[in-house]
Amino acid sequence: MKLKELLIGIEGLKVKGSLELEITNLDKDSRNIKENGLFVAINGYSQDGHQYVQKAIENGAVAVILQKDSINAELVKKLPESITIVVAEDTRYALAICSCNFYDNPSRKFKLIGITGTKGKTTTTYMVKKILEKAGKKVGLIGTIATYIGDKKLEDSDRTTPESNKLQAIFDKMAKEKVDVVVMEVSSQSLKLNRVAGCNFDIGVFTNFSKDHISKNEHPDMEDYFNSKAKLFKMCKTAYINADDFMSAKLPKLIPECNFTTYGIDNSCNVLAKDITITNSYVDFKVKIGQKNERIKTCIPGRFSVYNSLAAICIGTALGANADQIKEALEEVRVPGRSELVDNKKGLTIMIDYAHSPESLENILNAVKSYTRGRVISVFGCGGDRDTSKRPIMGEISGRIADFTIITSDNPRTEEPSKITEQIEEGIKKTKGKYTVIVDRTEAIKEAINMADKKDIIVLAGKGHEPYQEINGVKYPFDERIITQKIIDGEI
Repeated sequence: MKLKELLIGIEGLKVKGSLELEITNLDKDSRNIKENGLFVAINGYSQDGHQYVQKAIENGAVAVILQKDSINAELVKKLPESITIVVAEDTRYALAICSCNFYDNPSRKFKLIGITGTKGKTTTTYMVKKILEKAGKKVGLIGTIATYIGDKKLEDSDRTTPESNKLQAIFDKMAKEKVDVVVMEVSSQSLKLNRVAGCNFDIGVFTNFSKDHISKNEHPDMEDYFNSKAKLFKMCKTAYINADDFMSAKLPKLIPECNFTTYGIDNSCNVLAKDITITNSYVDFKVKIGQKNERIKTCIPGRFSVYNSLAAICIGTALGANADQIKEALEEVRVPGRSELVDNKKGLTIMIDYAHSPESLENILNAVKSYTRGRVISVFGCGGDRDTSKRPIMGEISGRIADFTIITSDNPRTEEPSKITEQIEEGIKKTKGKYTVIVDRTEAIKEAINMADKKDIIVLAGKGHEPYQEINGVKYPFDERIITQKIIDGEI
């Protein structure tokens, strides 16, 4: 594809050199550039891509896109005359639009559903996928856990929403395999950093909004976090939002050009759940589908599962699923690391959940507290290099709700694990909750298993589906399902 064709849709560009160049590959990573490549230099949080322009040219780049506020005369002077230089206001946006053009705008070739919100994105995408497959559609899924086309896993995920050039390559593959619908998690970071710019969303969903992702490398404050998520609804014509969530309910007035439908439990809404029953293994409720009230059951316990199910029901009905298909799908759906129960020969109730924010931890502990006959044993930590203010808050939540808390490590990344646990401990000390600190996560899980009986529930919160623990830039194998089984089998 010619360079001039890749740049269609990007305004305010300045160009030095030929736009007639034939481009066969593009990337923001100089190591991935090949002959006749386009290198897009991005000034990131830890590295500035402008430092790798020469390396990209050595690897075969014939054109480069530089960011207006990151270039200098010295950099431009060093570039060979044969290289076409494009200067853009925002190279992240430029990469996204170039990628859409390079792959011939694949998101226009299927229905695209984007799901954003603080919690519930992953579970809702799995529910939607299951419902639409029951309705006979071929479905692609992109999210925190993995990328799928139907039952075929393409790869495990290293982030919720891929970088724009990788995302468009995935869309291209899905379009070529004739998927009918793609459902994807859309993170606030992907919206803020223009990873999904140029995507043709048909339907958007806002699950809920609460404190999370506030740090120097994410969002400076809650306003930025919300505004980033809200960008999704300027990119789609139809949306479904949680009427019981205060911030979600603001969206219709903020973005009047989008057609919003509401779902909920407590407040007036278009799609209302009634007669809710919650047990330790499922939740069921009544909801109107078409002209008839239907009883829905899903084997993911907790009130939050009702909200996720309602969002999935809205999408399913909009895309042609009938009541029987919806009911069957929601009863069968399972999501790795989301209220996931671990079968074991001791007969203990051990739940793995991705809860890693104050509200999600509070929700899962309250949910299990409501139906557990014995004690709630909470095992959790907080990730390093992330929002430090939530650590004491989460400590206080666990101390207040759980019968016993084991404070441990999560993904400490580059931080000292004991410093993180000390900050959590500041919060739990404000409560009368019983607790201990065991920094080693394996030992913490072992302690929980040793102290539990069959009436208790152990909640391993924070890591969910993750099969690793990240320490000082290295991801070590750490799958809590495997760890738990090995402890019970006496292998650890």
